[in-house]
Amino acid sequence: MYGNESIVLQRDVNMVQIPDGTPGVLPKGHIVTLYQQLGGNFTVTTERGYMVRIAAVDADALGKEPAIAGQIAHGLDAETVEQNVWEVLKTIYDPEIPVNVADLGLIYSCRVIPIAEGQHRVEIIMTLTAPGCGMGPILQQDIEAGVKSLPGVAEVGVEVVFDPPWSREMMSEVAKLQLGMF
Repeated sequence: MYGNESIVLQRDVNMVQIPDGTPGVLPKGHIVTLYQQLGGNFTVTTERGYMVRIAAVDADALGKEPAIAGQIAHGLDAETVEQNVWEVLKTIYDPEIPVNVADLGLIYSCRVIPIAEGQHRVEIIMTLTAPGCGMGPILQQDIEAGVKSLPGVAEVGVEVVFDPPWSREMMSEVAKLQLGMF
């Protein structure tokens, strides 16, 4: 969802400034403008023109309902777990670009390793659109938390690498179409 809806914050709320990743708090009564609501998180601009991200868990501060997670496949085998991991990755969005991390081409690999009956370790190698991206740790945390919440996942490791460097060619056709890059 994209828009220019003005919202008065209903309580103090934690935020992360985009693009540098600096955390902070916006006070109750502050007016923000909704830029995008994707993957459950909210990108808004503040009264002073700063772009910030408000996490899905704080949807109530914006007078919004938390997003309901999509359907995941049932089963605890490695193939099903990997399928579910990719579904989760498609719900995690770059706060500046309205494209999920999978379609954006930020995920280089996803390995699902059985460690016990019905339990797996998921190892993800990813990159960022730019090496100095301050939102990198935030995206990494979102991925870790989302994947860790899946049934059959006991451990998650997310490694951020910069070789090979990300380029527009890594984006899916869907992402290029969404961004008008054809």
